Amino acid sequence: MVKERQIIMLVDDNMASLTMGKNILKEKYDVYPISSGEKFFEILQKITPDLILLDVSMPDMDGYEVIRRLKASRKTQDIPVIFLTSRDDPGNELEGLSLGAIDYVSKPLSPALLIQRIDNQLLLDSRKKELEKYNHHLKEMAMEFSSQNSELLLSILGAMADAAESRETAISGHGKRISGYMQIMLNELGAKGIYQDETASLDVNSLIPASRLHDIGKLFISDVLLNKKSALTAGELEQINLHPVLGADFIDKISSEKKEHTLLKYAGIISLSHHEKWDGTGYPKGLKGKEIPLPGRLAALADIYDALISVRPYRSAFSVKYAQNFIIEAKGTFLDPILVDIFGDNTARFAGIVSGNQV
Repeated sequence: MVKERQIIMLVDDNMASLTMGKNILKEKYDVYPISSGEKFFEILQKITPDLILLDVSMPDMDGYEVIRRLKASRKTQDIPVIFLTSRDDPGNELEGLSLGAIDYVSKPLSPALLIQRIDNQLLLDSRKKELEKYNHHLKEMAMEFSSQNSELLLSILGAMADAAESRETAISGHGKRISGYMQIMLNELGAKGIYQDETASLDVNSLIPASRLHDIGKLFISDVLLNKKSALTAGELEQINLHPVLGADFIDKISSEKKEHTLLKYAGIISLSHHEKWDGTGYPKGLKGKEIPLPGRLAALADIYDALISVRPYRSAFSVKYAQNFIIEAKGTFLDPILVDIFGDNTARFAGIVSGNQV
């Protein structure tokens, strides 16, 4: 069976650009060259493209107005849009991205660059749609089962946490390592009788597996942002920083109208609070000191440590020694000083989890 060719709509009032764009892309895609925004919306009523190449500067209806209308419609809001611009002003590119464009390409068009940008975005869009279907299916399964069936519930939510983690292509095993670090710290708190007022009521058997779900909110963040190799803009960083709230809201929806489940309770707490900082400079609520629940303070230290020793799209992994020094220097600022002291006494055990040889 011959695979159906993907559809690219090229919207530009310049006939030379339309001709050039079609000639570049016609061997690989079905290309619709369209000379105005008005004609584009007429054709869009009959044909849905896989991707839109949209010129910024057009008479009557410019590219900004076109994308505003696209994003205002549920039917067309998810179609990826790449802006074409001949302007050098980065403000124009920023405005396009803020309106929902996924990328921009400068004119005159470079054939190799244009095809590569389109291929990358179509691949990301395909992965996103597959993950959305998968996530939706898992969510339905999770909400069907009784919240008292802990092992099954954890299995389902663990699969969702793995799905969230897999979207960041450089990350592997992050959630499981977080659980290991938290187990070390909780054992030490118990052995030394520290924070007894907070640990007395903790169900460690639920708290430890719940920590794997700390980043489950990333299911609802664009994988384009999660895997961006260059610096995030302020707007993009704001979107990334929504994941604690999105994760807590998701856990709350699963918990709604069901008898309270300890694992879900901890998952929601950790999701919402693992980016809070001891000195009050964290997010989303700016909590300070012991205003931050102990599970969140534990997860914050574990998450920062593992983030440092892990590869990220925009950098290589730091050494274990660098991560150790960073955690120790963050005592009393980003991190709970007592937990940093516990970390300092157990650096070899943390490093053992990183290497796969637990101490």
